[in-house]
Amino acid sequence: MTHLLNEIYRQLFQAFGHRHWWPGESREEVIIGAILTQNVAWRNVSSAIENLRKHRLLTLADIHRANLELIASLIMSTRFFHQKARKLKNFTGFLFTNYSGSLDEMFARPTCELRKELLSINGLGEETADSILLYAGGKAVFVVDAYTKRIFSRMGITSEEMTYQEYQAFFMSALKPDAGLYNDYHAQIVYLGHHYCKAKNPACDKCPIRRLCRLGGATLESTPAG
Repeated sequence: MTHLLNEIYRQLFQAFGHRHWWPGESREEVIIGAILTQNVAWRNVSSAIENLRKHRLLTLADIHRANLELIASLIMSTRFFHQKARKLKNFTGFLFTNYSGSLDEMFARPTCELRKELLSINGLGEETADSILLYAGGKAVFVVDAYTKRIFSRMGITSEEMTYQEYQAFFMSALKPDAGLYNDYHAQIVYLGHHYCKAKNPACDKCPIRRLCRLGGATLESTPAG
């Protein structure tokens, strides 16, 4: 399985190049984006981040001090913006209560222990916590999302019925523990899922890994020879 997963990454990298993901000018912006992007398209998150930037609320300290309703009014482009404003405040409350607002101090914690702490924050799920660990903290934690489940189950490698923990263990047991690799691998998956392996009408004929895929291979076989 190690060889197959490495080959998938090699072909995606060859097709798309390094994806330079996660978008954000600072660790704080990455964390804010990770919380806002739950169940919403990234373009909506970008709009919310720009609103926060214009109002000088794009640091965790500023969010910690800001009024909850003000934050909610600035992130209305995201779904469930009231809940997400509360999640931002919950995270900053955790950071300032436990680490005096210091991300350096927080990320100095052992990864497993910090992950448990992040998951104890009301409103933060596994994907969000792992995105914070990987993209803001540089921790070797593989992020699993809906694209991951869709792509690898269609390929016949995994099952969509697998839990988040099972998916994560699947990747982390086969790949070397490298934050840079996990970062770009997940970014490749996001790009492939958004542009090719779509929920409806997947572009299998254009997919760069179609020959490794059960669904894409079947599409190739059913295509008449030219």
